[in-house]
Amino acid sequence: MQQPEGFTSANSHLVCKLKKSIYGLKQAPRAWFSKLASSLISFGFKPTRCDTSLFVHATPKFITYILVYVDDIIITGSSTFAVQSVISKLHSLYPLKDLGTLHFFLGIEANYTTTGALLLSQSKYMIDLLAKVNMHNAKPIKTPLAPGSKLHMDGTNSFFDLTLFRSVVGALQYATITRLDIAYAVNKLCQFMHSPLESHWKATKRVLRYLNGTVDHGLAFYPSQHLFITGYSDSD
Repeated sequence: MQQPEGFTSANSHLVCKLKKSIYGLKQAPRAWFSKLASSLISFGFKPTRCDTSLFVHATPKFITYILVYVDDIIITGSSTFAVQSVISKLHSLYPLKDLGTLHFFLGIEANYTTTGALLLSQSKYMIDLLAKVNMHNAKPIKTPLAPGSKLHMDGTNSFFDLTLFRSVVGALQYATITRLDIAYAVNKLCQFMHSPLESHWKATKRVLRYLNGTVDHGLAFYPSQHLFITGYSDSD
């Protein structure tokens, strides 16, 4: 520590005593995001309406995307030059570390296949989850939910560990980002968060056994010369 500018004292050895660091406070991420957002806006980026942490800079020649999660940032776009230009501008303002091609972000792994596809998976995240509940050696099963099975509010005893059930089901919710095949089963389990039964925990373990046999599955995005978007909706 050094004496702050403007502070005068006959004793040059007097310094400030740091009582609390702003980095650990709740308002720290908000303050940082506000500062970073103002910088990106000055570069010509605009936050999207659907997700304020996603910034877009579009010109007639190129389009650039920046996704921000606290101090983890993904930058991509149609022009390599534009992407590098943004990185250089950010580097001039902040101590930036360029990790190169995307491989890992918030528990999601990005792998590139020989066919040029981008595979998003959460293998490590699921392996850690299975180890947490001591099911990493559990026998795999082919479906996340038994065909025709229905979960009810009664019929079995209450599950003894509410925290464990909520923690595991909450973790499974995050896994549905790349594992849409378990979305229906996880949605059903989430309906019993307030008062889970032993039957609900048994159903949760079935989902975990299914993941143990499909831990490397994920979402594959293939490059295309033409982009056709088709939307579906209910009649209402």
